[in-house]
Amino acid sequence: MATKIRLQRHGRKGYAFYAIVIADSRAPRDGKFTEKIGTYNPNTNPATVDLNFERALHWVKVGAQPTDTVRNILSREGVYMKKHLLGGVAKGAFDEAQAEAKFQAWKANKQSGLLSVKTKEEEAKKKLEAERLDAEKKVSEEIAKKIADKKAAELAAQIEESTPAAEEATATETAAEA
Repeated sequence: MATKIRLQRHGRKGYAFYAIVIADSRAPRDGKFTEKIGTYNPNTNPATVDLNFERALHWVKVGAQPTDTVRNILSREGVYMKKHLLGGVAKGAFDEAQAEAKFQAWKANKQSGLLSVKTKEEEAKKKLEAERLDAEKKVSEEIAKKIADKKAAELAAQIEESTPAAEEATATETAAEA
């Protein structure tokens, strides 16, 4: 039996998420599988992967062949790094404690890289939001200035209209008195 590690599609149309499964290569994509070892949601940024690391490592070590996408997922999660280090332990290049220390250092480096990317993305988002807010404030101030100018012009027009009428009224009153 040729065993594959592959994705099994779930979710609605246009919003797919996947289960990472161990299945016979002849089984249909969403059909019978041997074991479910995790999930993969590409809709989030960054993509969310929930993986049973030990079972994935076991299946890779016994020869299950992953698809290209699953190979990338397993590589990012460190399954292939761990397999590589365990191969070095088996050959006697170093002991298991050194292998575990190297793996933990690799994992910490990977986490710090992801964290820095996430913080840069958040900072860029905040900066963009601040720029939008400033632009909106500027537009609001311009609109408020136009409204104030218009009201001032209307008030001045009313004053001008009332002033000549008042002068004419006083002039007619003085003419009537005379």
